[in-house]
Parts: sequence; structure tokens; C-alpha cells
Amino acid sequence: MSSPASTLEPQGSRATALAFLRLAVVLGGGIALAVLFNAVNVLVVVLAIVAMVMLHELGHFVAAKASGMKVTEYFFGFGPRLWSVRRGETEYGVKALPAGGYVKIVGMTMLEEVAAGDEARSYRQASFPRRVAVAVAGSFMHMVIALVLCWSFFVFVGAPAATSPYIVGLLHFKGAKTPAQIAGLENGDRFVSLDGKKVGSFAAVEAVIGSHAGKVVHAVVDRHGRLVSLDLRPVASDRVTEYVGGVPTHSSSSRGIIGVELGSGANKPVNPLVAIPHAFSEFGSLIAGTVSGLAQVFSFHGLSQFAHSVAAAGQHHPSRSARSAPGGQTAGSSSSGQIMSILGVVQVGSQAAKTNPGLLLLLLADINLFVGLVNLFPMLPLDGGHVVIAVYERLRSRRGRRYHADILKLLPVAYIFLTFVILLGLGALYANIVQPVHLPGG
Repeated sequence: MSSPASTLEPQGSRATALAFLRLAVVLGGGIALAVLFNAVNVLVVVLAIVAMVMLHELGHFVAAKASGMKVTEYFFGFGPRLWSVRRGETEYGVKALPAGGYVKIVGMTMLEEVAAGDEARSYRQASFPRRVAVAVAGSFMHMVIALVLCWSFFVFVGAPAATSPYIVGLLHFKGAKTPAQIAGLENGDRFVSLDGKKVGSFAAVEAVIGSHAGKVVHAVVDRHGRLVSLDLRPVASDRVTEYVGGVPTHSSSSRGIIGVELGSGANKPVNPLVAIPHAFSEFGSLIAGTVSGLAQVFSFHGLSQFAHSVAAAGQHHPSRSARSAPGGQTAGSSSSGQIMSILGVVQVGSQAAKTNPGLLLLLLADINLFVGLVNLFPMLPLDGGHVVIAVYERLRSRRGRRYHADILKLLPVAYIFLTFVILLGLGALYANIVQPVHLPGG
């Protein structure tokens, strides 16, 4: 007579095999559809986003395990299980709804019921440094990913060669022609000199254009190997409304703009060791740009512009394009950011994967920095909210008496914030559906 264990083991094996078969069918079907509809580039971006999500969760997972906390689940997706396997006290797997990933750490808040034997290993009973380390580990992983992507860019794609910037796209002004259009600038024109001075960088072009609002600038451009002379009269950015990434943008500064999108020249791969300082430099630039973009996007003016762009989505105005992309800059435009949904990210990323893999690397680096910094915002359910609670509890604790914050008092504010985030996401998704995002010049 067989024992209960020997009877259950085959059943468990069959259940595991069926779960694995379900996962294989889903993955195989996705790959087949991508190949059938010539969307392999889309699949590449989607897989990159999946990897980004799970590496974020891996940061929390590793930090929690290292801190001695009990981690019961590490999953991609939500809803019904497609496949899972248990190793020790943790279950790893994939669920049916690919809307993110999660790590389940025992006792994240005082509201959670925890078995008496697990209380000592819960998040809420851990020391202050360990709780903060677990909370910030996800964002830290995004920073590491971004830095590795920057390094990969310089190793496999390379640093820009010392060439003058060229026009990859013409922007638009509301109800008026841009100075670039009036002067007859064209896509592909490469700036050689401005007012008799050679220009070999974005900064040089922007410095001259920005300081000559209302004044004539004599420009020489290289157009398919032929030098063309023309006169530009930059306009003050606070006197016009410029469409940047399909969003009407009005700047409060008076610097000169001409309405063009600039791209960089050819790139030359560099030695892996030489690429390290290049990577840190690019990483710093991306962080500065991301912080500046976040400040503008989530300002009252930025949110008003976003609401207007969502309301106007699909109406007849210039094609929506990504405001700026790594490796390219907007010459003479306001540096406002743009809120994109995950669909918009896939739209831009798939175009980059198809036409410019190097651009995709830096685009993904930019996305990782954005997600990492946003996650540190001090509000539940973001990681920054857990950091703030840990700091508050540490300040309120006294020697020999541990203080625990009343999460119930924070829930109303958390729900309001979550509603705000969901509305932003739905608005961006709607805008990206009715008016897809395109790379500059695309």
C-alpha cells in the first residue's frame, strides 16, 4: 500500500508540468504573434520592460533576504498562476496578468496578520537601517541598470564623433511659422558656423541661438555636402507656443528658439575601461535631465499642459513625437517633459529598436532613472512612502520602546494619491492610443 506522500508526489509533478506547459504556450504564442506581425522590435522592448520590473523586485528580494526577513513570494504578474515553483520558504512564478511584479515580504505593515513564529522575521520588526535598505533597494537597482545601459552604449555603440549637430526634425509653433521654416532649414542640415564662428556641439548652437532672440544670426549649414548660407531670426520662447512632443509648450524664459530638433553624428565604440567615465558622465546628465523634467511635468503648469494635451489628443495638429531622445537634443526649445504611458514607451522603444539600437539603450536608461526616482516619492504605496514611515517611526521611538505608525491614518491620503496616479496613467494611455508617439523625424 503506497503512502500518502508517494501518492501526492506524482500529482504534484503533473500539476507542475501542466503549469509549465501553460507558461510555454503563452510565451510561445507571444513570440509567434510577434514574428507573424513583424513586431519583433516590440517584443524586444516588452521583454526589456519585464526584465526591468523583475530586477526592481529582485532588489527588494535580495535586500530582504540579506536582512533576515521572510519572503514568501517572488512573482511576475498578478491574478491566476500560470506557473510557479517553491524553493525553501519562497514561491517563484508567473501569473496571468502582466501588469508588473511583486515580492511578498511578511509583515510590511501593522495591518497584516502574521503568524507568531514569523513575527520576529517580519519587515515591521526589522531595524531601521534594514527597513530603509529594503525600501530603497528597488530604486537602487534601477540606478544600477541605468548605469550599465550607459556603459553598454559606449562599449557597443560608442561616443559621438566630433561632428557638428544636425537637424533631425522641424518643430512647430502655434499659428505661426518657425524661424527655421522661414529661413528654409531642412532635415539633415548640419550646422557649420553661426555668425562666422564654427559650432561643433549642441551647447555651442544653443548658446548662440539662445542669446540672439529677435536678432539676425547668419548661419552656414552643410546640406548633403553643399554649403548653404541663410539668415535666422530666433524668437523669444515666451512669445510663442511651441509643440514639443505633440504638447503645446509655453516657456517663461526669453531665450531664443528656432524650432528644430538636433541629432548627433556617428558614434565610435570605446574600450570597456574607457567607457566607465563616459558612462558616469552620461548617467549624471540623464539624472539631471530627469529631475528637471519631473519638476516641470508635475508642476501646476506642467499638469495643466498634460490635461490640455489629453483633451486635444487626436485633433488636427502637428504629429506627436518624443520631445527629446538620448543622443539628441532640442535646439532652442523649452526643456519640458512629457508623460507617456507604458504604451507610449513601447511605441518609442520599438521604433528605436528598429532604427537605432543605441538610442534604445539610452532610452531604457532614461526610463529606469525615471521609475527609480519616482518610486522614491514619499507617498504610499511607493517605496518612498515606506522610507518616510521608517524615518518617522525611528524619530518617535524611544529607548526600550519601539513606535509603530498607525497606517490607517495614512490610507485616505494614499488612496487619493493612488487615484491621481491612475488618472494620469489613463490619460497618458488614451493620448498614446489616439495619437501614437513617434521619434523625432520619424
